[in-house]
Amino acid sequence: MTTMQQEARPTEIRRHELAGFLRSRRERIMPEDVGLPRGRRRRTPGLRREEVAQLSAVGVTWYTWLEQGRDIQVSAQVLDALARALRLDASERAHLFALAGAIDPTPAASCATLTPELRQMLTQLEPLPACVQNSRYDILAHNRTYGLLLCDLDDIPPEDRNCMFLAFTNERWRSSIVHLDDVLRIMAAKFRAGMADHLAEPAWKTVLKRLLDESAEFREVWERHEVVQSLPSKLKHFDNAYVGPLAVVHTDLWLGRGGGARLVTYTPADETTRARLDRLQELALGRARVGSPAPS
Repeated sequence: MTTMQQEARPTEIRRHELAGFLRSRRERIMPEDVGLPRGRRRRTPGLRREEVAQLSAVGVTWYTWLEQGRDIQVSAQVLDALARALRLDASERAHLFALAGAIDPTPAASCATLTPELRQMLTQLEPLPACVQNSRYDILAHNRTYGLLLCDLDDIPPEDRNCMFLAFTNERWRSSIVHLDDVLRIMAAKFRAGMADHLAEPAWKTVLKRLLDESAEFREVWERHEVVQSLPSKLKHFDNAYVGPLAVVHTDLWLGRGGGARLVTYTPADETTRARLDRLQELALGRARVGSPAPS
């Protein structure tokens, strides 16, 4: 067997695994589950291929080739559409993208360590504001105190919950940051340094494109080509809309190898801040009691 044949074999195996996986997920969904008529002459268990193609807005021929294990390229956007059409859960979605050799651009999908135990830890850390972020600043989960630290985070759509994006585009978030210019410059420099290892990944390119499209300030900072590495802890100052000035120590605790996701905590630097964080937690809990959304 030649070297090229040896290299091609794992790819071929993965294509056939992908084909079988798609077929099995398709066959478990009944037409009535997705609002389609069953009809009288249905022999196929579950959905037909053309019905999956219709639900995911892709070509029937293209989807058929995918289920046949043919060597075709598939984008993250199409995989996302298929995952939704086939009603895949988080584990199945991750498996789909892995078999297709693609990166899932959905923020939460990139954090395999976002376990129920970690979510419980976020709650137990209160009144300390805490969240889980990945290296491109997506906020994957947060506790209630963090939800009121810089803005009303529960009012922000999940796809916009990125610290970089909010710092450059959301006025409420920006107004809470003391020394904003320095913070923006450092964040952009850290993002550039981190992106060096992810230049081809759709999720990173999506964040960068949104920033370039929507913030002239970011475009100006980005053109400086500054880079800086993360520090283990640092003093930060916020001007919170509910309780006033806060002085906190920011600490990153990395949750796995490769600098993927991290637990971000803010501990009070003085007693005044400690008391104000207690008050912020009370406000957040009060909102929860009257029916505000639970923390992510």
